[in-house]
Amino acid sequence: MSIENAYNSWAKQYDNNENKTRDLDKKATISTLSNYKFNTVIELGCGTGKNTLWLLKNAQKIIGLDFSQEMLNKAKEKINTANVVFKKADLTKPWDIENDFADLVTSSLTLEHIKNLDVIFKQTSQKLKPNGLFFISELHPFKQYSGSKARFESENGTVELEVYTHHISEYLKSAKKYNFKLIEINEWFDQPSESEIPRLISFIFKK
Repeated sequence: MSIENAYNSWAKQYDNNENKTRDLDKKATISTLSNYKFNTVIELGCGTGKNTLWLLKNAQKIIGLDFSQEMLNKAKEKINTANVVFKKADLTKPWDIENDFADLVTSSLTLEHIKNLDVIFKQTSQKLKPNGLFFISELHPFKQYSGSKARFESENGTVELEVYTHHISEYLKSAKKYNFKLIEINEWFDQPSESEIPRLISFIFKK
């Protein structure tokens, strides 16, 4: 099953099924971005709008991009305001957004589906204003090394999505290539434990 078709199928239950990764991502997003100010936002992989609602409390304009029409339909059911525009988009292709638009670009649980991180960092650099921020929240590579990946239960059984493992060094190399400075890096755990593998990793890069 293609990534797009998988997320279209997942959309109807995405907000309601048990999903520790989704819930921890929302916590990581709010906890991290509460420390920064932003007015214009591009949300990569906005999905059903799970983070859009919170971002809207702080931003004046949000453009949410996602390749799943069914996910976007769910987001539009939740959020109906002129301040938010949802667009169906392939993030590996040029984004239909003017350059120097955003104070903040966010990417949550999305880059594991993108093979080449350079494509994302390059376009993010173009769309961000000077000194703009790039927030990334992704499944920790340590978790991926142990076999964890995006999956959900369907009426026909477990559906596992195609994913790419990105080492921490890959994020840093792509960031350096497009002149981003690392501002913050955090690891997020289900429960604080010296022996537990972190579930998520997040970065804040500055243009």
